[in-house]
Amino acid sequence: MSRYRKIFNPVFTAFLLLVSLSFYQKSYAADGEALFKANCANCHKPDKDYTGPALQGWKGREPSADWIYKWIANPPALIASDPYAKAMFDKYKIQMTPFPQLKKEEIDAIMKYVDDYKPPVAPTSPSGQPGGATDNTLIFGILTMVLALIAFVLLQVNTNLRKLSDEKEGVLRPEPVPFYKNKTYIMAAILVLFSVGGYFTMEGAIGMGRQQNYQPVQPIFYSHKVHAGTNQISCLYCHGGAQDSKQASIPSVNVCMNCHKAISKYEGPDVLEREDGTAVNGTAEIEKLYAYAGWNSTTKAYNPDTNGDGIPDGASPIQWVKVHNLPDHVYFNHSQHIKVGKQQCQTCHGNIQEMPEVYQFTELSMGWCINCHRDTKVDFYNKKDSTGNKFYSIYEKFHNDIKKGKMDSVTVENIGGTECQKCHF
Repeated sequence: MSRYRKIFNPVFTAFLLLVSLSFYQKSYAADGEALFKANCANCHKPDKDYTGPALQGWKGREPSADWIYKWIANPPALIASDPYAKAMFDKYKIQMTPFPQLKKEEIDAIMKYVDDYKPPVAPTSPSGQPGGATDNTLIFGILTMVLALIAFVLLQVNTNLRKLSDEKEGVLRPEPVPFYKNKTYIMAAILVLFSVGGYFTMEGAIGMGRQQNYQPVQPIFYSHKVHAGTNQISCLYCHGGAQDSKQASIPSVNVCMNCHKAISKYEGPDVLEREDGTAVNGTAEIEKLYAYAGWNSTTKAYNPDTNGDGIPDGASPIQWVKVHNLPDHVYFNHSQHIKVGKQQCQTCHGNIQEMPEVYQFTELSMGWCINCHRDTKVDFYNKKDSTGNKFYSIYEKFHNDIKKGKMDSVTVENIGGTECQKCHF
């Protein structure tokens, strides 16, 4: 027996080791996906260009073996010293957010996930046509009603059989109360109606004032897909207030005319089209802009100011329809999120560079904001390489805790980002 045990023990140990390694590899890959979605997905896609470049094939493009680690830790320093980083910055016109908190193993996990990424295959319906899973709510509802009807019929059958049995055995029982007069049935129906009505009332009250997917028709068809997507115009060129003030601000007509004094015809590669499929004449939309600006496209000059009010004759502000509207009791500061928090516009506004017409991407509810604060890591200032935000240097306790290994990162929630008075005061 001892001889077999000597053979069995090493074999069993090796088997356990192989199983552990296989689970480790799976969890490691899963960590790479989670890390990519948490840190990179706002600006990158594995297989195609987005706000930043597609990440697949990165090994063949990086100048040196450790370049990717330097780039992720401190993009500004590399842009200033490395020609490849500078060329990439010039191409995409946006500086990547530093991630000095990411460890080498975490970066390796992210890049492995990117290399192994394959686009999801569209599920096939039972009929063989591509498409997602069908909604079975109606079927389940019908089945529930049928089962309820069967239960009611069985109750009635049971009552009639008991009545026949009582008559045969000579047992006298009081006449059963009809179901519509039965207090138990009536109370059960009231409770069900009260519960269902209360649920839908609360759902309606919670969602009141939210405008997710709201997409109004604007006075001029302005395509972010053409401007921010195809032509790669920075969001801050038109919405400069997002970086320096509470409001992102709507650009004045003069900002539009900086480009459209020279661009009078739409000659882009994409056909402009509304969400409902209606074709849009881009050149006609530019003419609308000229009418608001008081610009004569024939003479290529502004209309004369005959009344001396400093405005060209016929010019007027564009009456844009507001899309995103927070309640009056909510304080939101764009610069605090863009400059201090280093958030991308896409975090709240979705893939704005792909929208022909702007719509509200997120619900912008309190729960949505709080969840973001719970997940978003603080970009602490690092004295060694001068990266990060100096605003957070006042949180000395967290710096010491990170140095001592008590915590690996700090979220906005840790510095009071979920306190009521931060947004309601």
